[in-house]
Amino acid sequence: MSDAYARRREALRTQLRERGLDALLVVDLLNIRYLTGFTGSNAALVVHAADSPGEEKHTVFCTDGRYLTQAQQQVPDLDRVIDRASAIALVRQVASQPAKHRRTGYESHHVTVEDLDGLADAAAGVELVRAPGMIEKLRIVKDDTEVEALRMACAAADRALADLIEHGGLRPGRTEREVARELEDRMLANGATKPAFESIVATGAHSAIPHHRPTDAVLQSGDFVKMDFGALVDGYHSDMTRTVVLGRPQDWQTEIYELVAASQAAGRAALKVGADVKDVDNAAREVIERAGRGEEFLHGLGHGVGLQIHEAPSLSKLGDGTLSAGMAVTVEPGVYLAGKGGVRIEDTLVVREAGPELLTLTTKQLMVV
Repeated sequence: MSDAYARRREALRTQLRERGLDALLVVDLLNIRYLTGFTGSNAALVVHAADSPGEEKHTVFCTDGRYLTQAQQQVPDLDRVIDRASAIALVRQVASQPAKHRRTGYESHHVTVEDLDGLADAAAGVELVRAPGMIEKLRIVKDDTEVEALRMACAAADRALADLIEHGGLRPGRTEREVARELEDRMLANGATKPAFESIVATGAHSAIPHHRPTDAVLQSGDFVKMDFGALVDGYHSDMTRTVVLGRPQDWQTEIYELVAASQAAGRAALKVGADVKDVDNAAREVIERAGRGEEFLHGLGHGVGLQIHEAPSLSKLGDGTLSAGMAVTVEPGVYLAGKGGVRIEDTLVVREAGPELLTLTTKQLMVV
């Protein structure tokens, strides 16, 4: 695994050289985890442009004494500094070698004005340069290690839903909260560190609310039950939505379910290397618009997923950019009939040259429970 982190740091160095930066001060904990594997709550990192894999003489990691042993285990391949004021300590070290760090970038999008004042005071003789989004740009495309973590997270969610249904967890008389709690417990039992986010369980008319929070509403025969949930494994998030019906579906339920399923299939098929993210959204959206229900599709088609549950790219009308191989995204169209019920079908997928790789494997046929 240390090789994966070293490769990511080298990819960052390429960006630093292109921008004429000698080094980058990294303060965002997720970005530090991405580059080192460290999972503690206090850290900073300086990545030096002149280093190379196996020869990282000027790349330095810092945390405080609480994480001394953890840092030795998780960041064995970098020089380490122990100091509570991690970012300040590393900037002082940078300033002690100004010839090697004349232009040092910093994550300006993660630094407050107050923090910047402290960094500037410590950086005498070194130019601090705003350098937002450099690591996030790398994180958009997942490497094999990341995709494997996503697979495991998706598998934990798939198995949890299968177990829930097999053991009668979806039945009339239960509340949304009870179902959500059991679903989350089953994700933990199937290898998740914790749920990726607060699970959505929405029954009946509540299923027409895209981001409904579970209540004591009781599941009833004939209801749609919409479940949006995910598992966290090795820091990576899965995201899946399935909508089931309790008992025999009514005609209107079958109609909108099949419409959303067709839209979702179109969105998945549009996940091609080089595709504009707006075009992917439109491929799914026009299926619903042709059916006269465009105003009932209330959100974007999907989003990137990884160390955060919502990452770039955004598959939406307002999205920007094109798809690259290795991007992990969701495809999640929905139709919501206010006061009546709604359907959303969502998968997590990885963009590939040969076509998208599906990570969430639970059937998308309408499940009658």
